[in-house]
Amino acid sequence: MRRVQATGHGENESPGQIEGEREGPRLSIEVPARDTGWTGRSGHPPRALGNLSLTPRGLGAEGAPLPAERWEVVSGQWEVLAPRPALGGTRGAGRGGAGLPGAGPPLSSPAAAEPQPGLSCFLLCRRARRRHPPPATLNMEPPDARAGARRGPRLLVLALLLGAHRGAKAEVRLSVPPLVEVMRGEPVTLDCTPLGAHDHFVLEWFLADRAGVRRRLASAELHGTELQDKVHDSQSRSPPYQLDSRGRLVLAEAQVGDERDYVCLVKAGAAGTAEATARLSVFAKPEATEVSPNRGTLSVMEDFAQEIATCNSRNGNPAPQITWYRNGQRLEVPMEVNSEGYMTSRTVREASGLLSLTSTLYLRLHKADRDASFHCSVHYRLPTGRHGRLDSPSFHLTLHYPTEHVQFWLGSPSTTAGWVREGDSVQLFCRGDGSPNPEYTFFRLQDKQEDVLKTNLEGNLTLEGVQRSQSGTYGCRVEDYDAAEDAELSKTLELHVAYLDPLELSTGEELSLPLGNSTDVNCSVRGLPTPALRWTKDSVPLGDSPTLSLRSVTFDSAGTYTCEASMPTVPVLSRTRSFELLVQGPPELRAEETQPKAEGGWREGSEVRLTCYARGYPEPKLSWSQLGGSLAEPAPGGQGWVSSSLTLKVTSALSRDGVSCEASNPYGSDRHVFHFGTVAPQTSQAGVAVMAVAVSVGLLLFIVAAFYCMRRKGQPGCCQRGEKGSPPPGEPELSHSGSERPEQTGLLVGGASGGARHGSRGFGDEC
Repeated sequence: MRRVQATGHGENESPGQIEGEREGPRLSIEVPARDTGWTGRSGHPPRALGNLSLTPRGLGAEGAPLPAERWEVVSGQWEVLAPRPALGGTRGAGRGGAGLPGAGPPLSSPAAAEPQPGLSCFLLCRRARRRHPPPATLNMEPPDARAGARRGPRLLVLALLLGAHRGAKAEVRLSVPPLVEVMRGEPVTLDCTPLGAHDHFVLEWFLADRAGVRRRLASAELHGTELQDKVHDSQSRSPPYQLDSRGRLVLAEAQVGDERDYVCLVKAGAAGTAEATARLSVFAKPEATEVSPNRGTLSVMEDFAQEIATCNSRNGNPAPQITWYRNGQRLEVPMEVNSEGYMTSRTVREASGLLSLTSTLYLRLHKADRDASFHCSVHYRLPTGRHGRLDSPSFHLTLHYPTEHVQFWLGSPSTTAGWVREGDSVQLFCRGDGSPNPEYTFFRLQDKQEDVLKTNLEGNLTLEGVQRSQSGTYGCRVEDYDAAEDAELSKTLELHVAYLDPLELSTGEELSLPLGNSTDVNCSVRGLPTPALRWTKDSVPLGDSPTLSLRSVTFDSAGTYTCEASMPTVPVLSRTRSFELLVQGPPELRAEETQPKAEGGWREGSEVRLTCYARGYPEPKLSWSQLGGSLAEPAPGGQGWVSSSLTLKVTSALSRDGVSCEASNPYGSDRHVFHFGTVAPQTSQAGVAVMAVAVSVGLLLFIVAAFYCMRRKGQPGCCQRGEKGSPPPGEPELSHSGSERPEQTGLLVGGASGGARHGSRGFGDEC
């Protein structure tokens, strides 16, 4: 708000006629930042507003002090919407302008041109929405500030309060929100509250259309504290309009068709009449965004924009906005048709009153767009200045662009050096960077001539069971007739087939050499690339030469020798061949000496295990001078050794003669004798055994006697020699039966002492 002072001179009236002062009226004007018109009160409706000079006071829109300049009212248009009836007649509606062409005529009644004592009317002046006369504007800017004011707040409401004649009643003021926002389907209440205390007034709600025609919807009349309401016309609305207890207009479910201007008119008798307008805005969130991309093949060689996709947003209000994105970046395309890119939009109002928006994107495409991701977004408004966004699914385009480069390579199985193994199936791959896939021609160069092998659209060629004769130069050519003349559409590569023939040895699978002899064994092979050879014996490397030299062979030289052929550039290709070396000669014998277990030497009767080891070729036989030797078997550790064992007891005869082990084969024999030295005689064990038995029996008898005495629980005479005493009074005499008869007891305890035969009567007690 800002406060200004104004003085004016009417063109058709003498200066000062309105306020009764001939010097001209002084006006107080309130200019809200946002409104659609201006209101005022006057003693009578002026026929011409005239030219006003305004001096602003206060602060400007950006908080800066306003300069003390005079503003000129360039034009203005007013309209009397609800004049009050004059005394003795009816005041008509009038229209006029401040010296404007096309202004309305003066009031139809002469009486209306004269002020009536105590009479006032309420004027609503706004920019006209009618086509005739055209809307007028009220410019209150200094000439040098009009350009900046276009960016300032719009002049929406201008309230003219003119002093009434002497004796005028208190005016009526209303509290009506100028703008009410609601979501579709939600209830909404339009408030119209008269300010101040009024005992009686009539409140009416009108629906104003775009032509300015009003239709009364409902009314209410206040008598004291009781408000009587009535709905006159619901305009076929369902649910119908309602008035609450305070005279507010209630819409149970807001629809898009309710988005109108609602005028509240209050008549308070002598206090006057006031009216205000509330605009209802109904918002509806649109449905999910749908996008329909162009499913055809789009050529990048076209020099004009092509249709990319169509984006649809249905059933929203107000109309949303659609923006397009490529790879997440917003596309800034104009609405005007051009060769690089543009978009078109079309808005349709559905039968429900909701709005559907369709946007179509056109772009000139390039090869870089082959992997681009496109989508559209719908931006819509919500109450209280909020906004929403609905994104469509992303999509890609199918483009047609010529081939610029060709790639040709060898697939698996291949090595880093480009070799393939003979007998494998080999795949050749050819790819051009054009779209759609062109036709590929595979060929082999022989004597500088192309031998066509295959033509297809897949760009693959398989050579089954490739042979060494198929080594050579292979090529691929892309048949793309849209490609540039300088594009290289053909590529070649060399196919190297690696092979390795079986190994050949200068000896057979077995080689026999006499002990101490020497020889050479050669290993030869054919392959490509040149293979590497090495010799091993029992997996132990011997050398990398193709010739194996054996010098002064021993029995340790015997074993398996292997020639290995491999290719470092083709790790999967290798071969081996082996032979067995046999060293002929008399046996070599080795005995395992056995030490006595007891200190001081062997004792007669001690058990001993004797073992002999032998090797040679042919394999030697092992025999013993005593019976019981085991059969020869390979010894642990290999090296051609065999072993045999004999288990026996040491005797004096063995000590004297010894035990011999002999190994023999056709080339000779060897013998070993086991000696035991002095054998101690065996110690007599009979006396010791008898003594041990006697001690054990005596100990057992003592334990039994002690146990029996303990069971007697301290009876007199127990375990004492002499005659039996009489049992204690009251205790029965012990009787023997079964296994506890006295005869058995006497036998048990008398066995060691000789019994009662010597007149001792045994022990003479119950023990």
